[in-house]
Amino acid sequence: MEHLHEAPASDPAAPDGVPDALPDVAPQLRGLRRRRGLTLEAAAQRAGLSPAHLSRLETGRRQPSLPMLLALARIYGTTVSELLGEVPPERDPIVRAGRSEPVEADGWIYHQAGGPGRALQALRVHVPYATRTDIVRVHPGEEWLHVLDGRVRLALGDAVHVLDPGDSAHFDSLTPHRIGAATRGGAELLFVHTLMQSPAAELCLGDGTPHPR
Repeated sequence: MEHLHEAPASDPAAPDGVPDALPDVAPQLRGLRRRRGLTLEAAAQRAGLSPAHLSRLETGRRQPSLPMLLALARIYGTTVSELLGEVPPERDPIVRAGRSEPVEADGWIYHQAGGPGRALQALRVHVPYATRTDIVRVHPGEEWLHVLDGRVRLALGDAVHVLDPGDSAHFDSLTPHRIGAATRGGAELLFVHTLMQSPAAELCLGDGTPHPR
């Protein structure tokens, strides 16, 4: 039995608000599944559907509800917009210095170093001096940091590492971690993480409400 609501193909408007006419969704579903290297059975199991139900969605004999689209988008590592065949606007690959104002939260100062809406978020960060009250973070994803100036104290699980300029760290964010400067004047680092479209307030860095400087 399927766990997600099925919208009949003949229904002009599904209960979840997805219209009946979604001409691109069937080939998109099939193409994305194949690009992910998933069999029909494997994808259906992850989505909580039967293989026959997913096959009907991929051939256009059934229209998916919004919960189905959201579940399949997560499985295929994409967005509902892409599943519906919408073309995103072209993104500028260049991030110019001074294009965005730095943001501050609890002494952490963030400079955007990557483009918005990407799977990777890149930042240049000023890190304040570490204290024992700094919060330990645990969340899905990966993090990479590279020290530009000063020294950084990185606690990973039970281990504590001190990083000098030129040193880097790359770790699973599910490992309990805490980041702070080991020098009184703070430290500068490059920081990249894989949390999708997270604003500065939701990073594992800092703990307060961000505001422009």
